[in-house]
Amino acid sequence: MSDENIPDRPATARAWLREHSELGVCVLLLVLGVLVLTDALTMSVDITQRGPVGPKTVPVAVGIGLLAVAVLLAVDVLRGGRGEAEAGEDVDLDEPADWRTVALLTGVFLAFAVLIGPLGFPISGALLFWGSAYALGSRHLDRDPLIAAGLSLVTYFVFDNLLGVPLPGGPLMGVL
Repeated sequence: MSDENIPDRPATARAWLREHSELGVCVLLLVLGVLVLTDALTMSVDITQRGPVGPKTVPVAVGIGLLAVAVLLAVDVLRGGRGEAEAGEDVDLDEPADWRTVALLTGVFLAFAVLIGPLGFPISGALLFWGSAYALGSRHLDRDPLIAAGLSLVTYFVFDNLLGVPLPGGPLMGVL
């Protein structure tokens, strides 16, 4: 028996994982479902509850839904099911990932999380929207910051005034 007939074990495992890559989504959904359920079930409810629907109901339903979808998707993938590519999809799976864009977006989101407290949503949101546009390839340095500032202000007013979800205003609190 020659060495040519023995399959390369890591290559075989890699090929199996590539054929079943949707299992990664299953794991993500499973982890999210467990986190949502854990958070919902350990939530302390001090509000007087009226009726059968309380503050835990929706998170528990979402957590159970995430777990069910994770299991059903895993069963489908292991039975040979595979997602259909869109007709217009032009992604070459053999090309390496664009890690620069991923790193820029990660930095923008982390900066937003750090800056939202001291600067408030209008300023940090504008930086988030402008930084995301830049990371994704837009180079209109005259137009993008203005659009980002407008989008951030509209988002702030919709959430704060129309939906009643208070967002931190930061130094602009007295101005807005």
